[in-house]
Amino acid sequence: MVTTQALLIGLLLAALVGQAIVPQARLLIVTLAAALAGAVATGFGIATTSTLLAEVPWGVLVMLVGLGLLADMLAASRLFGLLAATLARTAGGDPRLLIPLLAGGMFVVSGLVNNLTALVLVLPPVLALLRLMPVSQRYASWLLGMMIVACNLGGAATPIGDFPAILLLGSGSLAFTDYLINALPAASLALVVLLIVVDVAVRPTRGLSDDAVSRRLSVLVLADFYRRVRLEARILVPAACLLIAMMAAWMIIPPSSGIGPDLICWLGVVIALLSRAHLGERLIRTSIDMQSVLFLLSLFIMVGAVRHTGVFTDIAGWLAAMPIPAMAKLLVFIVVAAVLTGLFSAGPSMAALLEVAPALTVTLPKTAVYVGLALGVCAGSSLFLTAATSGPLAMALTERAAITADDGRPVRFGAIEYLPVGLTAFGIILVVALIAAAAIVALAPLTGMP
Repeated sequence: MVTTQALLIGLLLAALVGQAIVPQARLLIVTLAAALAGAVATGFGIATTSTLLAEVPWGVLVMLVGLGLLADMLAASRLFGLLAATLARTAGGDPRLLIPLLAGGMFVVSGLVNNLTALVLVLPPVLALLRLMPVSQRYASWLLGMMIVACNLGGAATPIGDFPAILLLGSGSLAFTDYLINALPAASLALVVLLIVVDVAVRPTRGLSDDAVSRRLSVLVLADFYRRVRLEARILVPAACLLIAMMAAWMIIPPSSGIGPDLICWLGVVIALLSRAHLGERLIRTSIDMQSVLFLLSLFIMVGAVRHTGVFTDIAGWLAAMPIPAMAKLLVFIVVAAVLTGLFSAGPSMAALLEVAPALTVTLPKTAVYVGLALGVCAGSSLFLTAATSGPLAMALTERAAITADDGRPVRFGAIEYLPVGLTAFGIILVVALIAAAAIVALAPLTGMP
């Protein structure tokens, strides 16, 4: 068993490190590793491939695909591009005001759609504005970095924002309402504190030229660019109504009824797509994110194979046996989750840590454990540009935008430029995660929170 554990854990770690080092081959690496994990598990008599496939949380993948299709439908209404342009116009080209407005807008959008979709929809008009404004490399790095962090926080704020939260909802680990009423205030607080620290202590606008004419001209050009763009209400209304109906169903219908979050999502998304049948059929044929599905399917198979060796049970037992109070164990767990996510990204870390988390729910409210875990993962995904789901895409879009700084040099947005933002965000979000988990535990006797 020890040999099998070593082989499967080594295979999982090699796949995670390999896909991080060679992102252009990440799907090939993880699918090959999953196949090898199935072969090793079968060869050593741990579990058959059929067993591993049967244990995959298919409901989570259904929700991931369904919410992605609904996000694409909302995108087709042009809502988010117009929202970004409106926020930019509201700021009036004021660089200091632009950061909190765009970060707040990104927070809201990514709470409803996945991070990649949110970035694709909101970032282009922002890059267009930066191309017109007099900006420094430092300011551009902090603005774009804050948008990525806000994207991560928005994804953690709701149970449908990003994969870690969707995994909690889809697997039945935590009810929709229990997650929302605890994670949303904590994520909002983290964003507000971060914005205050950035504005008061970092001051990204320091050294920028105060050219009111250039600012006004840039806003006018952006407004003219979006003047002919119209909101598609025929698409937006049914999509928004079905999203609201799904959220209400997640809150009202108990899991004991047998109607799970995945079935609610499945029915709601299909009905929304049927409301605009031509668009819906096209989205189903062309817009399903098979890359994410294959990546997560492979990840679940590898984690399942490792689980059959008993290693997660051993880790859970070790965690339970630590000679420290239960609350201290939870805080250590959240810190470990943040660090692992920074190294391996959110998906792999969340899938593995979710196997260990139940050991803490024996003595602590499960809401504190799972919300703390999700916020810890959010902190880790904000640490490095490569750990953020939307990081590589933001880097590519910025490079393509060909923005010129006020010193005549091209604006860069890579790992080095993002690092000061990431370190600041990591520290603040992690502290908020620890405080939120401790507060949920302390208030549980009064609130009755599970």
